[in-house]
Amino acid sequence: MPRTSPSEIKGVDRDVVFAITERLLHNYLLPRDCPRVTYYAKPDSLQSDIEKFFGQTTAEFVIVVENNWHDSIQNTTVYCYEFSPENFLLVDEGAGYYVSYEPVSPIKGSPMLNPISELLKRNVELRFTPKLWLLADQIIKSSLQYSLIRMRNALPDK
Repeated sequence: MPRTSPSEIKGVDRDVVFAITERLLHNYLLPRDCPRVTYYAKPDSLQSDIEKFFGQTTAEFVIVVENNWHDSIQNTTVYCYEFSPENFLLVDEGAGYYVSYEPVSPIKGSPMLNPISELLKRNVELRFTPKLWLLADQIIKSSLQYSLIRMRNALPDK
């Protein structure tokens, strides 16, 4: 059923059902309320930003979460639902967001019993840090594509 978006998203002006493209599904293979900073390089990203934020990793995507979420992540079952693309509109290509203003029924659903293992099967590097805000503030200023998800649940900066 459509519901209010938890964040302000350009082009989303009423209750919606969200769907995410398979390419960026990894951003959502974590507990719902877990704050995270996610990013990847775009074709026009600066080499200096890639070097700064990716370091020596060969991963295409990076997800950073706070240390205090480790146990919750490890002990959560995430349910993924597949929807027919009918009635869904792309609202943010960089984040992979699609929305439907109509109720939708899943084609199928599957539990992911170990989110960390699921992430490691993809081209993702999962990083842990004590706090997210310093990274979030820096990544916003970069040339990378990023998503700041559930940051209202992040530990305070100080």
